Amino acid sequence: MYSTPLTPALVRGALDLEHTEHGLLPHRLPARARAQYADPQLAMAESQPSGVRLTFRTRATAVQLKTLPTKRTYVGAPPRPDGVYDLLVDGTLTAQAVATGGNTLTIDMSTGTAEHRPGPVATLRFTGLPAREKDVEIWLPHNETTELVALRTDAPIEPLPDRGRKVWLHHGSSISHGSDAASPTGTWPARAATLADVDLINLGFGGSALLDPFTARAIRDTPADLISVKIGINLVNLDLMRLRAFTPAVHGFLDTIRDGHPDTPLLVVSPILCPIHEDTPGPGAFDLAALSTGKLKFQALGDPAERAAGKLTLTVIREELSRIVEQRRQDDPNLTYLNGLDLYGEQDYAELPLPDELHPDAATHRRIGDRFAERVFGG
Repeated sequence: MYSTPLTPALVRGALDLEHTEHGLLPHRLPARARAQYADPQLAMAESQPSGVRLTFRTRATAVQLKTLPTKRTYVGAPPRPDGVYDLLVDGTLTAQAVATGGNTLTIDMSTGTAEHRPGPVATLRFTGLPAREKDVEIWLPHNETTELVALRTDAPIEPLPDRGRKVWLHHGSSISHGSDAASPTGTWPARAATLADVDLINLGFGGSALLDPFTARAIRDTPADLISVKIGINLVNLDLMRLRAFTPAVHGFLDTIRDGHPDTPLLVVSPILCPIHEDTPGPGAFDLAALSTGKLKFQALGDPAERAAGKLTLTVIREELSRIVEQRRQDDPNLTYLNGLDLYGEQDYAELPLPDELHPDAATHRRIGDRFAERVFGG
């Protein structure tokens, strides 16, 4: 077997690669951004490699990848499925695997504490690949922090040549991160990128799409041919700000992106349907009654009457984002708006309800990805 050093030339979709005692840890925010606010939720989300993949060209028929995953469990909640690795040959999903072993992070939502238990390195093996020159991509689990330890193949590999594909950078919440998608290529951004034949940089951060200035600066400093920002749901379910703060924060976020991408097509996407927060402000919380029966569901704890005091709901956010984009378009013709209800609305909820009242399932990710590709990349 040939052992190939893991270098940045083999990794796509990450903004930073941290050298650890085990190997390489992909990050989706640069170190400077990570240093500006030590939020455990954001640290966990940005280190989960949604959209990050190993890419190379080879004649190898066998690939061995060693990784050190960190798996999450929640006290009192049903076990989470293991993260999935998708192997693609010339763009076609050919094999899947899961990593056994690894670290475990046990989170107690009632106390806000977490316990980290170390575990062994895992070895994944993909065999029976076509014995010809081919492009290979290994998409890392979108929902498991993954350190890359070693890569071995039965033939030499080389970095993929530049195919001249456009780069699409997307930022959003856990729904963009991948939430309950079945595998990393099944998240709606990955699905849309595949249909559009573009290179994806996914800055979807579970629970952490909060108009943070350091996220805007990361987008500003990252080369891209199309940028989309999906804004809203996390601001509501964290009850983070009022309308008075929201509007200037959106303008500031877009202004920062425009500092580095003055003419790049920039798309603002409002939230998809989420009935618990359509007209009820946050905060959101676990439904303890459902949790006592082993089901994971969310509920909104705010009072609809508080909208008058400036509390945010999804309806309020959609109206304000539409207004902001219309105002800015007078000086920025490359800025556009997409209503999230066009991706997933009331009729979709009737057919494909949100299992936990917040996150889409695998079939819904596929539908959202198909619709996004049609509406945004179709022309």
